[in-house]
Amino acid sequence: MYRYDTFDQALVDQRVAQFRDQTRRFLAGTLSDDEFRPVRLQNGLYIQRQAPMLRVAIPYGMLNARQLRMLARIAREFDRGYGHFSTRQNIQYNWPALETVPDILALLATVEMHAIQTSGNCVRNTTTDQFAGVAHDELVDPRAVCEIVRQWSTFHPEFAFLPRKFKIAINGAREDRAATKVHDIGIDAIRDEHGELGFRILVGGGLGRTPIVGHVIREWLPRAELLNYLDAILRVYNRHGRRDNLYKARIKILVRDLGPAVFADQVEAEWAHLKGGPATIPDDEFARMEAFFAPPRYETLTPNGHALRGQIADSKPFASWVRRNTFLHKVPGYRAVTLSLKKTGVAPGDATADQMDAIADLAERYSFGEVRVTHEQNLVLADVKEDELHAVWERAREIGCATPNVGLLTDIVCCPGGDFCSLANAKSIPVAEAIQRRIEERVEFQDYLHDIGELDLNISGCINACGHHHVGHIGVLGVDKNGEEWYQVTIGGAQGRDATIGKVIGRSFARAEMPDVIDRLLETYVAERHDDERFVDTVHRVGIEPFKTNVYRERDHVAAD
Repeated sequence: MYRYDTFDQALVDQRVAQFRDQTRRFLAGTLSDDEFRPVRLQNGLYIQRQAPMLRVAIPYGMLNARQLRMLARIAREFDRGYGHFSTRQNIQYNWPALETVPDILALLATVEMHAIQTSGNCVRNTTTDQFAGVAHDELVDPRAVCEIVRQWSTFHPEFAFLPRKFKIAINGAREDRAATKVHDIGIDAIRDEHGELGFRILVGGGLGRTPIVGHVIREWLPRAELLNYLDAILRVYNRHGRRDNLYKARIKILVRDLGPAVFADQVEAEWAHLKGGPATIPDDEFARMEAFFAPPRYETLTPNGHALRGQIADSKPFASWVRRNTFLHKVPGYRAVTLSLKKTGVAPGDATADQMDAIADLAERYSFGEVRVTHEQNLVLADVKEDELHAVWERAREIGCATPNVGLLTDIVCCPGGDFCSLANAKSIPVAEAIQRRIEERVEFQDYLHDIGELDLNISGCINACGHHHVGHIGVLGVDKNGEEWYQVTIGGAQGRDATIGKVIGRSFARAEMPDVIDRLLETYVAERHDDERFVDTVHRVGIEPFKTNVYRERDHVAAD
């Protein structure tokens, strides 16, 4: 992974010192709320419903064991003993005291971490596939490109005060696990007929109040021109993006209003002035960055599938975990392991300080000291030998991180919602827990989960869509109705190559109704599906009407009684 040089370290240390002085002046009353607000946002500090919230950057979701232990220490000493991993591969602390935040940032700096540009109208954390570098379907490891983009975007003087926040995702695999189509800019690595690496560029995707799937504005961009082209996109956005209306300020609105072709023409015209300029990336710079992400010293392993098959045959729980929580590795004899942070009764994405310490130990012992954060709010050990999977599973069970539900209904993506966020209309976490508990009440619920199969359930507490409900196979959105919490349901959303925005099925529901609503949706799916057909595929084939009819017929029948 990337390591700071003396310039990086000096830059972060200076930022900590600046913010310490700014916080001191604010607490002394010599810096007003209005003056302090942009300063704290540039350092990842929000004022939320209950307390300040600090968002810490985890560039493209990569951590080493030392960094994870520091995150555990901060949770233990400055928060309430846990942290929340977000859908942007970052971590959030919900309870730090304002006066301690400079101390937290100083500790982060000792392990090459910071909170810079995790908030504000700037380029946020660049994200990618949690299996980058190890995925069996990968065309190119995107992490070096992520780091180049991160360095370009950090403190970029032109793009520190954009019309609105800005998010970039980079994908290097055949399957798009980076969700490039629902980002402000999506960068998809491709090779031409000669094998030369370049990028397909998508612009104008995003969720929130106006969910839109991004548009391809350039089918092929030479690798060396990436930063020049990004400069061109952001200059057009900075010049023409709305600043008079918060709800129309994202680049997706500009692209929609101009039309993708017109927007692309303006970018091409801007790029014509930048092409071949100072931001052109030479091959030796790509090579320098790629060296930071060189593969670890994998062993040449003799396939021992018989031993693993025997362990699977001897233990149904282990078999379920291997099937759901391990991912095919490009190196024979290894697997990538997802450690689930979705145990029922725990807010999705939350990890305690003790769990983080234990996962750091697992990483050092079994996965070259590295941990990944996923968009789905889980953690990954990317390089586990197959003959050590059972030992990892046993330890993961002990610490509560072995729930075999990755990609299944109870692997719920969920924002903090009204329990913490001052923007939320409704709570998210209790809804997630109620649905998980309803599923667990079923006899042989694990068999039921596996029978239902792949199903993304996403919950957002407000229209800002931090839970990505629009692209959930089932999406739940908290809404306010006369001061009360209600929930709107969408179905048919999806991310990846076939990204789609879900459709609202009808009137909203009270919180207590939500487990019943999910039951009715699943009941309809089981009745309508073809063999080996996912929930989302059934929705796309038959439409929302059978689901809507069953949900509201049952609801109206109960109301009539």
